[in-house]
Amino acid sequence: MRLNHLDFHVPDIATTAEFFTRHFGLTLKDMRGQNGLAILSDDAGLEIVLSHAIAKFATADQVELQRQTYHIGFILPEREDVDRVYAGLAAAGAALSGPPAAMRGGWLFYCTAPGNILVEIGWRTG
Repeated sequence: MRLNHLDFHVPDIATTAEFFTRHFGLTLKDMRGQNGLAILSDDAGLEIVLSHAIAKFATADQVELQRQTYHIGFILPEREDVDRVYAGLAAAGAALSGPPAAMRGGWLFYCTAPGNILVEIGWRTG
């Protein structure tokens, strides 16, 4: 069994989709309408779906809640790749936790993507 997709409720789908395609190399597979559901994919086949919060879940998203209730992580093949992604995000004015640092056996940092999605970017030995 393998994980197929993750669905994140965000208030501005187009902005969040652009952030992930620009900074993390995801591919936009489908965008329904100007700011409707978006489907992004990585080079391993995982899809990230961006959608609006739905009424049966009280239409709340992490922006409205003003909390980050989960995070997602990207693992990169080389430590230098982490530094490169950090530099690109810093240049774009992204919300960053601080520069990459040695943590939990790796080299990593966190940023907050549009939609208040906490993202871990890291490299680990072996």
